[in-house]
Amino acid sequence: MKKLLIFTFIIIPVCFLSAQKKTFQDGEWLKFRVHYGWFNASYATLQVQEQMIGDVPVYHVVGHGESTGLLDVFFKVKDTYESYIDKETGLPYKFVRNINEGGYKKHKILHFDQKNHTVKVSDLRHDKNESFSSNPNVQDMISVLYYIRNHIDEQLQEKGNSMVVNMFFDNKDYKFKTVYLGQETIKTKFGKIKCIKLRPYVQSGRVFKEKESLTVWISADENKIPVKIKAKLAVGSLTADLYAYKGLKHSLELHPN
Repeated sequence: MKKLLIFTFIIIPVCFLSAQKKTFQDGEWLKFRVHYGWFNASYATLQVQEQMIGDVPVYHVVGHGESTGLLDVFFKVKDTYESYIDKETGLPYKFVRNINEGGYKKHKILHFDQKNHTVKVSDLRHDKNESFSSNPNVQDMISVLYYIRNHIDEQLQEKGNSMVVNMFFDNKDYKFKTVYLGQETIKTKFGKIKCIKLRPYVQSGRVFKEKESLTVWISADENKIPVKIKAKLAVGSLTADLYAYKGLKHSLELHPN
């Protein structure tokens, strides 16, 4: 389980946003309960707040994951991810990754220059600054979820359709592909929720068993919030379920039966 990215399974799953209806708003807060096998391994949260960076209005999204129970005894995890998403363009302005996963630690700040297609990476643990070229309209690990939520209806209309998003992670550009698998009704603690089933393609090897190891269910209503995530890991499997929520832009639609 070394370097197991528990919170990554929440934020991985999921261009310009100004032209379409947004699925989220200031004050949205989601909490997930994460299971590794039969262990209650972690709780993870995602929170959206409106802020200003200088004269730029942004959505400041904070993701936090922390181990609990027996996992906390054997493999302590404390991860925080932050994305500052430009409200006008929907593109990340700044990204923070501060993680401690069983002693594996990283603390990096990324500054995106979307106009000139560059990313400045500050490694705070090693006092190192580097600049990298990037693809146009590049997303980070957090902002990509909110991009998918806002564009899923227009880009993934039929089973088998795919969406490819430019994403920057670990000093590299990636083509992050997500395939629409259809719809499915998921039983939750809140009742049954009609969901859109997605298959984000991930890198196999260190964490995931294969590139098709991740499955994500997103509510089929106007919110498009993550409801359930399943991952086949190199060792074992992991499941995350929506545990609590507040501040949704739209009422969560429950299936009548």
